[in-house]
Amino acid sequence: MAAAATADPRRVRNTCILAHVDHGKTTLADHLVASCGDGLVHPRLAGRLRFMDYLDEEQRRAITMKSAAVVLHHAGHRVNLIDSPGHIDFCSEVSSAARLSDSALVLVDAVEGVHIQTHAALRQAFLERLRPCLVLNKLDRLISELHLTPAEAYTRLHRIICEVNSIYSALRSHSYFSLLSSIEDQPSSASSSSPDELPEEVDEDEEDAFQPQKGNVVFACALDGWGFRIHQFAEFYAAKLPSINANALLKGLWGPRYFNKKKKMIVGKKGMEGGDAQPMFVEFVLKPLWQAYQGVLSENGELVKKVITNFNLHVPQRELQNKDPKVVLQAVMSRWLPLADAVMTMVVECTPDPVAAQGVRVARLMPKREVVSEDAASCREVVEDAERVRSCVEACDMSEDAPVVVYVSKMFAVPYKMLPFKGVDGELLNHQGANESEECFMAFARVFCGVLRAGQKVFVLSPLYDPTKGEAMQKHVQEVELQYLYEMLGQGLRPVSSVGAGNVVAIQGLGHHILKSATLSSTKNCWPFSSMMFQVSPMLKVAIEPSNPADLGALVKGLKLLNRADPFVEYTVSHRGEHVLAAAGEIHLERCKKDLEERFAKVKLVVSDPLVSFKETIEGDGLALMESLKAPQEFVERTTPNGRCTVRVQVLRLPNALIKVLEESEQLLGQIIEGKTSKRNGVLDPHLSQDDGDSAATLRQRLISAIDSELEAFSEQVDKEKIERYRNTWLGYLRRIWSLGPWQVGPNLLLLPDVKSSDSVITTQDGRQGILVRGRSHVSERLGFVCGSDAEANNDLDDNEPSAHTHESLHLESVALRNCILSGFQLATNAGPLCDEPMWGLVFVVEPYVYSDHSDVANHSEQYNIFSGQVITAVKEACREAVLQNKPRLVEAMYFCELTTPTEQLGATYAVLSRKRARVLKEEMQEGTSLFTVHAYLPVAESVGFSNELRSVTAGAASALLVLSHWEAIAEDPFFIPKTQEEIEEFGDGSSIGPNLAKKLMNTVRRRKGLHVEEKVVEHGTKQRTLAKKV
Repeated sequence: MAAAATADPRRVRNTCILAHVDHGKTTLADHLVASCGDGLVHPRLAGRLRFMDYLDEEQRRAITMKSAAVVLHHAGHRVNLIDSPGHIDFCSEVSSAARLSDSALVLVDAVEGVHIQTHAALRQAFLERLRPCLVLNKLDRLISELHLTPAEAYTRLHRIICEVNSIYSALRSHSYFSLLSSIEDQPSSASSSSPDELPEEVDEDEEDAFQPQKGNVVFACALDGWGFRIHQFAEFYAAKLPSINANALLKGLWGPRYFNKKKKMIVGKKGMEGGDAQPMFVEFVLKPLWQAYQGVLSENGELVKKVITNFNLHVPQRELQNKDPKVVLQAVMSRWLPLADAVMTMVVECTPDPVAAQGVRVARLMPKREVVSEDAASCREVVEDAERVRSCVEACDMSEDAPVVVYVSKMFAVPYKMLPFKGVDGELLNHQGANESEECFMAFARVFCGVLRAGQKVFVLSPLYDPTKGEAMQKHVQEVELQYLYEMLGQGLRPVSSVGAGNVVAIQGLGHHILKSATLSSTKNCWPFSSMMFQVSPMLKVAIEPSNPADLGALVKGLKLLNRADPFVEYTVSHRGEHVLAAAGEIHLERCKKDLEERFAKVKLVVSDPLVSFKETIEGDGLALMESLKAPQEFVERTTPNGRCTVRVQVLRLPNALIKVLEESEQLLGQIIEGKTSKRNGVLDPHLSQDDGDSAATLRQRLISAIDSELEAFSEQVDKEKIERYRNTWLGYLRRIWSLGPWQVGPNLLLLPDVKSSDSVITTQDGRQGILVRGRSHVSERLGFVCGSDAEANNDLDDNEPSAHTHESLHLESVALRNCILSGFQLATNAGPLCDEPMWGLVFVVEPYVYSDHSDVANHSEQYNIFSGQVITAVKEACREAVLQNKPRLVEAMYFCELTTPTEQLGATYAVLSRKRARVLKEEMQEGTSLFTVHAYLPVAESVGFSNELRSVTAGAASALLVLSHWEAIAEDPFFIPKTQEEIEEFGDGSSIGPNLAKKLMNTVRRRKGLHVEEKVVEHGTKQRTLAKKV
């Protein structure tokens, strides 16, 4: 199989199938494999076999749970097709498939239309710079289920294409304007912007991305195996209408174009004399389709024969006489409009080859790195080599001297018994240490440059690798000898000796060297690929333990294997020793549990109730937040046990719009502040693309815009002077950001104290002198709110001024204590006072003062380490106490829920939503059906068992899809006790207060973490009563 290595990359296509769940991705893949897969699937089984869903769990649930690849051949081209899941729980598999592809087939159900995962698929394709093509599937349902006329069907199809174009256009325009704002913000950098930093097709932004005339839209019914592009009808009618050429017909077959039969011309609406004229797409395309379906379903042989005669079809009489109408339909339609021909021709003609695609995608895959001038001087050769490798990737170079660059998007497990035992030339393959019951980990990868060969030695580069750092990066690079290479054929694997640039491959021999994803290179002087972006983050956490404690070792080993096999699962050990597994949702968690029990650990498991995450904040939103800025805030004061440091803390609430920007930009903030990726996985951000100009300038603009949008909402209720004053106040805060927390990238700010409101030198009552410990506005400086020279000048002022009045050692000690202040802030924001959950959306102004010590120097030096610990504790406790004194609130995560239910089950659906504390946003009826689509917000804490309860109550008629939406504060006070006169009159002594939801959730978390819970066995005791009636 040397063809994989020597094939011209210009005759290769890499495409993935993206869509909402149950829109027909795997059925479409079946027909493509049956027609172009060299006999992997028999045509009669296409659509029913679901060849790409080879896992037992996938067949049982009838949904795809992992991305799988297969090699197809069409018209002299080699097509690597990757089928991906549509369920939100497996969005990581979609990211893995998109990273290895150059184009995407976006499927949309013609009946259900655009759904939430359709938006996600288009956004994923845009961020990965894939060329999208559209497939409108399930057209048969418009005829057999909805009984639409051809004209009504055209209206529906036209509306869906317009909606998809609108979504994609919004993505393109937002990216374009983000880049424009960054260029306007820093005009000096505009001239240095390279063409590959511009969003794809910006110059064609006014043109729709999906147009049937361009050939990138297929109308199909994957179940019956037929589909077409309007090109096929244009060519057919051009032969019958010699007065009109094929190009004119092609343009006329979509849109408001009509055929004037008298003049034999294509005209607009005004050119038609009759009022009942129908568009050419209805007249020439849909009507023959409707005739074929109606003829077969109504057993009208004349209609069927008319279609067969008009389009010169050759259908065996035996198949036409079959008593099953579905068989007759498939026989006629698959010969008339073969699905695989239409889709594969579109893929070959409308999608780019690897050479063209990598030239566009390289800015996303390997963004240009800024090398510090000091480093550049010492390692100029390394930088030049790395740039040469990048240019080879951009050109998809597969010459002999080209470096080998491969990206591994995920690791997947295959039982050793499923591996081929014979190699390319028939030799026996030696799978070292192979045990039939064990799993072999294969790398799901693509060669972007050079030729990869079996047995070759390559370097495995982690995402944090930096070639300019030399020896300091040894832990992020390792040399590995590859074992075997395979072509992927669904579940099957075909050994190959080498694989050329632009091809997808499975690699054996990397199981112990790659955890989830990595870059492989034949040279160390190579930048790693950028990290993949995920639509959501794993929110559902459970504690897992074996039924038999003796099996704990097997469980730990199995969890590590699962962590490697699943790109999205997270495995951690809590401070209490629990083995915690984080999954995307219930279905994902069930699959992980099944894999552990049957494949990786092979032990019986006990799974806890979900460990739902919460956050902590203080009261204040909207106008209340603006009023809180007007009133002077009280400081909370804490002093260290030795009396040498006093910490004063003030807490404020961030505006919601600002919190949202900080949360969405966590990964980018980590890169800007620390020069490396943040601790958490990247999540898809529709507003930011990492290659859109100056990231810091773009983020700075978004933070300012967030403040403006928050204030704009109250512009009618508050006068302009106040709004301007509030705006200046918040902009002032953004110029004083010392740090973010938790993990240096969270949505909480640590501000420097206001220099004007605090003196550098103070005198206490006992005569001791002290100074204010001031840091540097490090984050504000990195984001560009403060110039580096200004920050340095302020820092020098702080360093020099106290030394004139205080002892030099006191000043040095204040400088050394800055890290203690930061550590205390990070600890406080990582574990709040309510239930040790992270804080959310808070601003802390910390004023730490350090005083001189009159004890002897020797004792002071011995006590210094203890003193630094006391300062950390004081800062942490002061921050937590400040939150408690400012009306603390619990914050819970919310899912966006999209429900589909028939009209008769709408009441039962609303009852379930009500029990789960859901907030309904809107409901709308799907046009032409009896189905309702309901949008609602559902608390994550209530989502466990939601889908099962919904199915049982509605007898399986309703289905729901949950996507993490946002965090929302619970309005109730967890410590509410009637205090004011009005509260006492309403609630009395508290016995008439209903259940406190916030307190209940808080106590649940505290009890789980082993924290103290204040509970009374009898809340409100009354005299016991019996049922006996004594006279």
